[in-house]
Amino acid sequence: MGLALVLTSISPEIGGVLVRGEKGTAKSTTVRGLAEVLPWIDVHDGDRFSADPHDPAASSPDLPTSSAAVVSRPVRLVELPVGATEDRVLGSLNLEKALTAGSVEFEPGLLARAHRGVLYVDEVNLLHDHLVDLLLDAAATGQVTVERDSVSVGHSARFVLIGTMNPEEGELRPQLLDRFGLAVEVAAPRDPALRVEVVRRRLAFDRDPAAFVETYATSQTELTRRISQARHRVDEVTLGDAAMLKIAEVCAAFEVDGLRADIVTARTAVAHAAWAGRRFVTRDDIRVAALLALPHRRRRNPFDAPGLDEDLLDEILGDDDLPEPPEPEGPTPTDDPSDDPGDDARDSDYTDPGTPDPSTHEADRPDPLSDEMPDSVQDSAPDSTPDSPQVPPQPGAGGASSTVKAGEAYRPRLFTVDGLGQGTPGRRSRALGSTGRRVGAASGRGNGALHLVETLRAAAERHVSQEPGAHDGRLTLHASDLRTAVREGREANLLLFCVDASGSMAARRRMTQVKAAILSLLTDAYRRRDKVAMIAFRGTEADLTLPPTGSVEVAVSLLDDLPAGGRTPLAEGLLTAADVVRRERLRDARLRPLLVVVTDGRATAGADAVERSRLAAAHVAGMGVPSVVVDCEDGPLRLGLALTLSAHLQAEHVPMARVSATGLVDVVNGRVA
Repeated sequence: MGLALVLTSISPEIGGVLVRGEKGTAKSTTVRGLAEVLPWIDVHDGDRFSADPHDPAASSPDLPTSSAAVVSRPVRLVELPVGATEDRVLGSLNLEKALTAGSVEFEPGLLARAHRGVLYVDEVNLLHDHLVDLLLDAAATGQVTVERDSVSVGHSARFVLIGTMNPEEGELRPQLLDRFGLAVEVAAPRDPALRVEVVRRRLAFDRDPAAFVETYATSQTELTRRISQARHRVDEVTLGDAAMLKIAEVCAAFEVDGLRADIVTARTAVAHAAWAGRRFVTRDDIRVAALLALPHRRRRNPFDAPGLDEDLLDEILGDDDLPEPPEPEGPTPTDDPSDDPGDDARDSDYTDPGTPDPSTHEADRPDPLSDEMPDSVQDSAPDSTPDSPQVPPQPGAGGASSTVKAGEAYRPRLFTVDGLGQGTPGRRSRALGSTGRRVGAASGRGNGALHLVETLRAAAERHVSQEPGAHDGRLTLHASDLRTAVREGREANLLLFCVDASGSMAARRRMTQVKAAILSLLTDAYRRRDKVAMIAFRGTEADLTLPPTGSVEVAVSLLDDLPAGGRTPLAEGLLTAADVVRRERLRDARLRPLLVVVTDGRATAGADAVERSRLAAAHVAGMGVPSVVVDCEDGPLRLGLALTLSAHLQAEHVPMARVSATGLVDVVNGRVA
């Protein structure tokens, strides 16, 4: 992670870094510490857009001429909150001056403030998609153009984009993953000695922050100097034809989509060569760049674990180093950090090759951001993530049980819940919220942004209705005049599957198709920020095998391990579904669920199983949960029990002789809430 952050700081054109890791692994701490070690920058005094005074092509809307004094300041670390609005990110009209002086003036947003600095998005996977697209487009082009509210402004926005996320809370769309230049996986160390050292340093910082910072001042200054030298050296690095051909071979061998991977790998290799003090790109530079730039681009769907086959990478690169291009004329670097520091001596009570020693000078100790990639960064296999919960054996299942894998997932058609909700922003059903197109205005201080036109209209109407002499002719604003924008966008929904996993449903083909449909909907749901859950009932009880989640890694392991066989506790399955809906409504009353019951309608667990099933279905119907009953009854003799169940549930009944994945998705897509 440290190496990726430094390389993208040396060459911001790489496109930023996405950091994926479990909670409590110091992702945010490391990113915030990056700004402290970056070299200071020169700016014009009073320039809100931080234009480079030494770049003849740079311009600022604040300073049409470069007559202002030049000052130096630290690099800014601008944090983008998850709940930020588009106006705050891009900038908008200065309302104070518009209302008081009647002038049109642009108020810069977060992207202008982050120019030539670091833009940090914590929990980027929870950020609304249209904001993520906006950020990544700005990071790729380096420009922001604002055309809104009588304002037309364009300014530079070149920054180091860094996003952190916990995969347990949901994934990022593959299209967005590809737009991040580099991606790394981080995990807490398992070595007790390393964990003790982390705790020791944290406690030392809490006791005396100033003394702790002073202890590492020399090392931090040396790191800043090395980054500055690498920035000046990066334009002198030669990327030879042999190196470019090898990069193309690596990207083609790993079957990454498009050519962005080739470009990012080349830029990263050049930055790494500059960081190591070399004037040309070597095999080691390409290897490090590939490990950082390619793993997240090989994911074809959310179920693919990120990672790279290092044996295949080494086979492609070969044992021989690349031919050295002709050395350019001029002096060679005086310091070469690429020399192997493994034999250097360290004076420390605690030996840790991966952490800095404040008593040792940077040049005389192992480099914490060396060419050697730590295992936790090299490989993002599932071992680096928390253990997935396992499905325990179900007591009292009765009869034999079998487990089948899900079929191949596919892309389902878009389906929506009818009506106009107010749920969490997503990309599925229509909803009123803080994002989307403006469809009206509401009075008072709502959650939306200020609707300036309607606010002025309300003030004007009140002004006209007043008696002559009640005002001095000027338009004044009162609190009652405020109007907020009402926007129509999209919301996320909860898809709750209640699946009969009893013996009557245990046919291998049938369960494979059911699981494939659920996985297909889950793939689409995570892209649209939906929640998906599944309940399986068999034997004498029902289990919430897939709690409401958007994390596809956990979902895959749980669904594949779902057994089938035994009796049919239909009532327990429906009551568990009602309990899940109740809990989710307590967490978020605006989240609209859709219950899909996949069963043949039989209830065989207990003497009063049929009556308990009827009462449970009536209870679910009384909660107002929109439902669909998918009738899986098959064979020449049919009892029509699923049809009776749908009447008790007040649900739509869909006969289906064979539960095909395509058929199940079509049923959900065609549901009218």
